[in-house]
Amino acid sequence: MWEVVVDSNKCTGAQQCVDNCPTGVYETKDGKAVPTHADECIGCRTCMEVGPTGACQVTEID
Repeated sequence: MWEVVVDSNKCTGAQQCVDNCPTGVYETKDGKAVPTHADECIGCRTCMEVGPTGACQVTEID
């Protein structure tokens, strides 16, 4: 299982995570990325790689 968190203070609304997430975890709300489908996360960490500010964090949890 994966925990998906977006730091809204770092998020610029560039939508890189929204556009590149293979499972559609993120949506944009009020100009910021929000993990609305975090239960769909497969832990690929693409969002962390493509995000320009490091706002997205994906952590494996038990």
